[in-house]
Amino acid sequence: MAIYRPGPIALLLTALIVLFLLAPLIAVVPTSFTPSNYLSLPRGELSLRHYRTLLEAPQWSDSILLSLWIGMVASLAATTLATMFGLGIWFLRPRLTALLVGFVLLPMIVPPVVSAVTLYFLLTSLSQVSAAIGYDTWPGVVIAHVVMIAPFAVIMILVSLAQVDRSMDMAARGMGASLPQRIFSVVLPNIRFGVLTAAFLTFVLSWEEIAVTLFITSVKAVTLPRLLWTGLRDNVDPAVAAMSVVLIVVTVGVLVAVNLFRARRSAPTG
Repeated sequence: MAIYRPGPIALLLTALIVLFLLAPLIAVVPTSFTPSNYLSLPRGELSLRHYRTLLEAPQWSDSILLSLWIGMVASLAATTLATMFGLGIWFLRPRLTALLVGFVLLPMIVPPVVSAVTLYFLLTSLSQVSAAIGYDTWPGVVIAHVVMIAPFAVIMILVSLAQVDRSMDMAARGMGASLPQRIFSVVLPNIRFGVLTAAFLTFVLSWEEIAVTLFITSVKAVTLPRLLWTGLRDNVDPAVAAMSVVLIVVTVGVLVAVNLFRARRSAPTG
């Protein structure tokens, strides 16, 4: 079987396209080393002052920790709810399955601004009941993020459940297994990859969420995306470029580690 290998022209065009797509990211790197107090390319002199700002200014570490905490809690809640919903659909197979799934997926269809305004009024109403779970609080941000990211987890769970052979569940039921036993011993082990993927995806979506967060936070619950947005909108802080470089390095490092792990697992043993 002949293996197609791209020619030099195709490789050149691919390299140009990749360079064009990565150009904005590459431009951030020299900008982060500027000695100026505003975003600009360095002119002869390089400085690490903005990287030191990331380490010394407490607002950066606080926003990172808050985003991590909100992302983990929102991801856990969204994945749990999506798994429960998917299992209910898979076991019960109600007649209104399409309607129920469509209702759950509404946050993906509705424009983010509409969802943000709706969640703003919801959280301000909750603030009147308890100030700890309403507007500009981390529990309030978690509630809003769960609403926005849960549909993505539902899709991942439903796709995983669609690949499960129902005969295994029927066999377990015929042998006298209870519903919890069938769920935890038969179904969940077969969709564990989908559940883990949903958890990772929802964490990433919560980590980078900004549109809704701008509507439901002010000065107390400042996540990293909001702090980056504020740094660009209010004072054009070059520390934003430094943080962007850090995030790029972390992302590339994670991708390289994942690919190395996959290559090691797929490598023949012995």
